[in-house]
Amino acid sequence: MLTTSELLRREWTGFRRPGRLIAMVAAALAVVTIGLLYAFGNHASCDGSCPAEPTGPDGSLVNDQFAFLHRDLGENGSITVRMTSMTGTITYPPPDHDQIVPGLVPWAKAGIIIKDGVRQGSSYAALMLTGDHGVRMQYDYRHDIAGSDGGVSATSPRWLRLTRAGDTITGYESADGERWAKVGTARLSGLPRTVRVGLFATSPGDLTLRPVGLGGATEEVRFTQAGATFDNVVLKGAPSGGRWSGDAVGEMNRTDWEKYHKASGAVEEGGTISVTGTGDIGPGDAEGGGRPVERTLGGLALGLLVVLVVAVRFVTSEYRREAAYGPPVTRRTLAAKAVVAGAVTFLTGLLAVGITIPVGVAIVRGNGIPVIGVSVFTGVRVVVGTAAVFALTAVLAVALGALLRRAWLAILAGVLAIAVPYVVTSFPLLADGLSQWLLRVTPAAGFAAQQTLIAYPQVVAHYVPSTGYFPLPWWAGIAVLCAYAVMLLGLALNRLPHSDERAGQPVGWR
Repeated sequence: MLTTSELLRREWTGFRRPGRLIAMVAAALAVVTIGLLYAFGNHASCDGSCPAEPTGPDGSLVNDQFAFLHRDLGENGSITVRMTSMTGTITYPPPDHDQIVPGLVPWAKAGIIIKDGVRQGSSYAALMLTGDHGVRMQYDYRHDIAGSDGGVSATSPRWLRLTRAGDTITGYESADGERWAKVGTARLSGLPRTVRVGLFATSPGDLTLRPVGLGGATEEVRFTQAGATFDNVVLKGAPSGGRWSGDAVGEMNRTDWEKYHKASGAVEEGGTISVTGTGDIGPGDAEGGGRPVERTLGGLALGLLVVLVVAVRFVTSEYRREAAYGPPVTRRTLAAKAVVAGAVTFLTGLLAVGITIPVGVAIVRGNGIPVIGVSVFTGVRVVVGTAAVFALTAVLAVALGALLRRAWLAILAGVLAIAVPYVVTSFPLLADGLSQWLLRVTPAAGFAAQQTLIAYPQVVAHYVPSTGYFPLPWWAGIAVLCAYAVMLLGLALNRLPHSDERAGQPVGWR
């Protein structure tokens, strides 16, 4: 009987036939070529150089646009206001600009904010009332802390307070201005001695879905605006002689949409301040603010299709030889084939994805298109995780080949189980629920390994597979694919004899 190392060496000798190795090179080239074609084909649509997208303190893309009435605040101080109303409007898209209806979108925001200047992307902490999520404290774009529920009116006002002690900002809320409840605390490292403090209002676009395909949907965004009324403004810790300034963080009152609305800005009259604004303050990657790195992996499905074919034929050819030469395929033989196929395809995926992502991202950025940055850990996870998907797909294909023993039938089963669910869910073709279900229970769940996008609860976006969001986290998606591969390989091994009757056969017979 052959030792394990001898058996693996024998299977590797059989796998490295020129046709199979050329096919694996083709799989890698498919991933790289399609990814780079995507990168070269994406160019900024601006005339000349595009304005830089704002980035937050951590370097990630952010949305930072709002109406701001502000003044200086020192290292220790506070702002307290009473908010008596919050209203808004939603505009239907062209050609019906005149269809402006009253209403607040769920994440319309108005309240008080402490910010490191008026530059987009600068550090901040804000305490606000929202359209449908009550009082919230948010800071540095990605962080959100819930306060009390409910809205605001003249008969039921909201009192809001932010205090600053060095780098620490604390938010409080009150119903009567006497009894205060703490909402949350934020530490904003590196705040300068003097920051800007004041009142703000903003409102993100209203996301609506238009039916397409067989139950799928595409997004339509409607222009919205929010306004709030404040009084009893008390500022402590501000330098003497300072004055209030009204500005917009980001551009306002310049688009066609805004011609049909009240001008954004702040108005003071009789001790009452009204602030009206549009835009958003929050993470930019959830709403398409930049290209995710996984967009360069458009050739992944084609590469995996080649892997399926090679792995299936690697094992079904053994059964054709079994019929001709007599000795049966054993458990040890099939296990060795799975190990060799998995190892080769892992290295193939590692090489292909390891080239495609960094080179593709560099090209896209060079073309003037922002790319959503990822940490080193996330980048390594995507490369290694996607290579693991290649390997597990090969193991699954070996198992299908051993179970079905006909190459065309095993390839068809693999395509239906992996490639088809991934491809059809990549487009807004099927209903969102069905797409999510397919990527939870089929082996195609493993494609979640490539995802870097984050679904933020404080951002309204279309979080579905056709927009790049998988229903399972990356590790769970790989676990589903792994479970299928292990289960099918176990079934295939269980059908085979233990003994290796061909142990004495020379390699040349293969």
